[in-house]
Amino acid sequence: MQKKLIDLSHTVEHGIVTYKGLPAPIICDFLSREDSRKHYAEGTEFNIGKIEMVANTGTYVDSPFHRFADGIDLSELPLESLVDLEGVIVRVQNLGRAISAKSFKDIDIKGKAVLIHTDWARHWGTDQYFEGHTFLTKDAAEFLAESGAAFVGIDTYNIDDTTDGTRPVHTILLGSQIPICEHMRGFELLPDTGFRFHAAPVKVKAMGTFPVRAYAVLDK
Repeated sequence: MQKKLIDLSHTVEHGIVTYKGLPAPIICDFLSREDSRKHYAEGTEFNIGKIEMVANTGTYVDSPFHRFADGIDLSELPLESLVDLEGVIVRVQNLGRAISAKSFKDIDIKGKAVLIHTDWARHWGTDQYFEGHTFLTKDAAEFLAESGAAFVGIDTYNIDDTTDGTRPVHTILLGSQIPICEHMRGFELLPDTGFRFHAAPVKVKAMGTFPVRAYAVLDK
């Protein structure tokens, strides 16, 4: 049976701002093709790139270490919490900014990657992306954790209300060992159910967050 792959990640490119106040990535050559020629036979050249960026760049996964000093880091996240998960889309467009537990109560989420479609990704790369985003409430996070969600992703600026310094959604989900993925895209291309989800970041020690190439696999 043929499979269809849907990319759910934004492109990391030079100068793109993901989170207001954090620096954009700097992408350049460490070794250019021209400079590499002196090291190889005639007609042979390579490029070695260099990137300087904060961990919260592009579409990224948060591990518990992002929020808790004693939480597991990226290198300790079990693959079972990141890849080949049954996925479910929760559509919350036009429900206002604050998404509460009632949006999830009639959906089977146990053991699944729960992807929250707010349609905020349409503002990516614009000033609007940083203002007035949709977010989850504390009771929504409590419901997701108590109902056994394996992974929670959202296509918006932050899963929390950024005016709330306690960050309850990060605190509850990461405190329950549930990875979070923010700044996603492409949810309009997915069915509500019937797909497998993958989002494995680089296995980095002592780091809580890193960009990821998230994607869904659909049976055609």
